[in-house]
Amino acid sequence: MDDFTSLRVLDRFKGIFLKLDIEYEVMRKILQLKLTMDSRRMPPVFNGTKVKKEGNQFTKSLWLYGLYGLLLLTPFLFFGNQYIFFTSIMFSMLMFILMTSMVSDFSAVLLDIRGKNILHTKPISKRTLNAAKIVHILIYMFLLTGSFVIIPLVLSIIKHGPGFTLIFAIEIILISCLVVVLTAFVYLFVLRFFSGEKLKDIINYVQIILSVAIMISYQLVARSFEIINLDITYSFAWWHLLLPPIWFGAPFEVFLHNDLSPHMIMLTTFALFVPILSIILYIRLMPAFERNLAKLASDSNRKKKKSRTLAKFWAKILCKTKEERTFYMFSSLMMTQERDLKLKIYPQLGVAFIFPFIFLFTDLRNSSFAEIGLGNKFMMIYFSLIMIPSVVYMLKFSGTYKGQWIYRAAPIQHETSMYSGTLKACIINYLLPIFLILSTVFLWIFSFRILPDLLVVLLVAITMTLVSYRILNGEVYPFSNSPEHTQDASSIKVFGSMLVIGFFVIVHLFFSKISYGLYVYMLILIIGILIGWKRTFPRKLTREAIK
Repeated sequence: MDDFTSLRVLDRFKGIFLKLDIEYEVMRKILQLKLTMDSRRMPPVFNGTKVKKEGNQFTKSLWLYGLYGLLLLTPFLFFGNQYIFFTSIMFSMLMFILMTSMVSDFSAVLLDIRGKNILHTKPISKRTLNAAKIVHILIYMFLLTGSFVIIPLVLSIIKHGPGFTLIFAIEIILISCLVVVLTAFVYLFVLRFFSGEKLKDIINYVQIILSVAIMISYQLVARSFEIINLDITYSFAWWHLLLPPIWFGAPFEVFLHNDLSPHMIMLTTFALFVPILSIILYIRLMPAFERNLAKLASDSNRKKKKSRTLAKFWAKILCKTKEERTFYMFSSLMMTQERDLKLKIYPQLGVAFIFPFIFLFTDLRNSSFAEIGLGNKFMMIYFSLIMIPSVVYMLKFSGTYKGQWIYRAAPIQHETSMYSGTLKACIINYLLPIFLILSTVFLWIFSFRILPDLLVVLLVAITMTLVSYRILNGEVYPFSNSPEHTQDASSIKVFGSMLVIGFFVIVHLFFSKISYGLYVYMLILIIGILIGWKRTFPRKLTREAIK
């Protein structure tokens, strides 16, 4: 096993651990083993990115966190001397990134039960085991937080001086402690009242939220520069005591602006003592936390029992044969229950949902809702279709891809049913919900005059789904490839398929200028979909059908 740099640094503090009656050599060996196993995990921040497997994937991802720190935190350092204003916003973003990263990437650290059956049967003191877990968490928090704030920290010296930087550095440590404890308390609450399977779902959804937030973060950066020179004053309200980012903004006012008002002193006290008290509470509750972690092992093989009524309803309506209905049901279950697949696809759906509003709200700076509602900005809904090529392409992949042998073992008469059932499930589970929500909002903004346009967009979406499947997936069985291969030469095809959306927008605008043109366009699209559905999927038969 590698002798990690973090462990060599830890060796310098060996005396402290020995004075605390901790078996240092045993703790170090446990940490070395945990860090070796961790090096093989792929961080969620690399979701959708092709990287080599050699080396520690987490340390390779640190440069990305450094880039996010530069983009998300640095702009706030240039907001002037209204410290409590810009530092509160900065700490809000810092806590969000740390909290989501803690849940998404460090769940394997906080919820590590891999060696429990081995270590707990050996003559190792609980103090040593708890110390190993705490140090394990602290190593990762130090690396993550350090990479995220290093650039803003250095720039803060230049912009605001060493006093500001010293307070900033101390508060980063306090915030990191608070984030670790808050995350652990969330886990403890869920494990106390729910199953381990529920916790895994929560972790998966937080991973998705983190991916979506990172994708749209550059929009927040662009907006932040618009208020740099505004004259902003702060007025205290009692509910500010419930907002940790404001706590951590108060010390800058107290120590740099000599603001000794009671509310600033109170907020500063909260910033200092709440993280320390939370750490003490976490240490006391650690035994209860460890007991509840047993649920993760006991529930790991428990299957979800969800109602399939809605899926059966759509299967009966959309699928002609029993074989196609079977594959529709199978694909629906894969799309709604497999965590690896959701982690790849849901961020794409989130971005597709948000993009139309980002571009629409950009116009609100110069126009009112009423003025926008009279125009043709509803065409922004086409931005929601950018996710179709990527989502369709992902239908080839699955974390359980080794089960692809079932396609040849099962008595399938027509492989066409396999492909068409999967694509129909994709449209119903992924495309239709987002389209319906967006359409409802757009109808509220632009009125029912755009209903024909929305129907055209829906037909274009179905057409794009067929085109994308034909170009990107071909005759590959659904869910039959490893997720590790999601970034191959087909990336160029995905980008090319997105450009096709621009062509459909131009055609839409052309027909909208003609009387009854949209209805003619609808008819053309419907005919094209009916013909395309028969010609898109492979027509070969399986061995059983050929015989």
